[in-house]
Amino acid sequence: MSAVVAGFDEVYGAEPAGVWAAPGRVNLIGEHTDISEGLVMPLALPHATLAAASPREDGVLRLHSADVPGGVVELRSDALAPESGAGWAAYPAGVLWAMREAGLAVGGAELHFTSTVPTGAGLSSSAALEVATASALNELYGLGLTTERIAQLAQRAENGFVGVPCGIMDQMASACCTAGHALYLDTRDLTHRHVPFDVAAQGLRLLVVDTRVKHELGDGAYANRRAACERGARALGVRALRDVPYALLNAALDKLADNPAVQRRVRHVVTENRRVEEVIALLDAGDTRAIGPVLTAGHVSLRDDYEVSCAELDLVVESANAAGALGARMTGGGFGGSAIVLVEEAAADPIATAINEAFAMAHARPPRIFPALPAAGSRRLLLR
Repeated sequence: MSAVVAGFDEVYGAEPAGVWAAPGRVNLIGEHTDISEGLVMPLALPHATLAAASPREDGVLRLHSADVPGGVVELRSDALAPESGAGWAAYPAGVLWAMREAGLAVGGAELHFTSTVPTGAGLSSSAALEVATASALNELYGLGLTTERIAQLAQRAENGFVGVPCGIMDQMASACCTAGHALYLDTRDLTHRHVPFDVAAQGLRLLVVDTRVKHELGDGAYANRRAACERGARALGVRALRDVPYALLNAALDKLADNPAVQRRVRHVVTENRRVEEVIALLDAGDTRAIGPVLTAGHVSLRDDYEVSCAELDLVVESANAAGALGARMTGGGFGGSAIVLVEEAAADPIATAINEAFAMAHARPPRIFPALPAAGSRRLLLR
């Protein structure tokens, strides 16, 4: 924390009024279901974005990142416009815009950011940036927002200002997770509970494998899939695919036979919601090892039905499972980024070696592998 305080002082010539943190996340199960009001189960990572901040009375928003080349980005809070091409600064600027759009009494600010959340790794670095900003502005201006409302405003910033059609899972994970737990979240009404997920106590380890690749299909690919899910819901006469019962999936798919792409998207969402229910039942029963095959089944669905995997993510899953992993799947948006691998603790190093060897054989860039330790959500670290 001292580094972000010193960085703020260096940039703005004074100490900050406070420091806030918001973590990145991995998603255990429930991928690409939040856009259809479905079920998800993320957990926060120790990797976090720190925001040192102070209010300004003149309505000016000044933004600086220690991790992005360039100087201070200066904007007027009353002149913020969606999709204005502000680069990385659009994410925190969008939070202020969303708050003002919601009628909240928030003015200017100076913010300085540092982050340990890898960018482009599918670990929600953008949500961490948004939630850290929202948490800072919430306390600087005494808004009294709940963590759920902070998540909603952060999502509004990304949807309405940045122009990325994401669901709310990432922001809820960053804002609401607790240490040692996964977050079982119903994205329709934001009801949630914290599910103990202490894999170490059971002799297990959950590895994150950052492929360190990002295929540039962009947000247009996600928008296309969201549109397909919405078309499927309309064709089936439901508000969202969340409302298609798993028991009636085959009948629903028959109705979509004239559109195979929509059919595949619908099959993924409905079966993925079912997989979330399976995982929560297994965790509640204390049978964490048994979730492994469910994770792998989720990857197959993301690869074949939702079509958001890529060769590198498939290589992680295939090589990990061949080396004895309990299960593995891509996590996050896809087209690159990260996968998670559930392993026996004693097998963690051999399986990591097998993944590295598979990447070397494929002449791919070596992946970054580290354990996922369920961490706390957004929090204040300092307030003067």
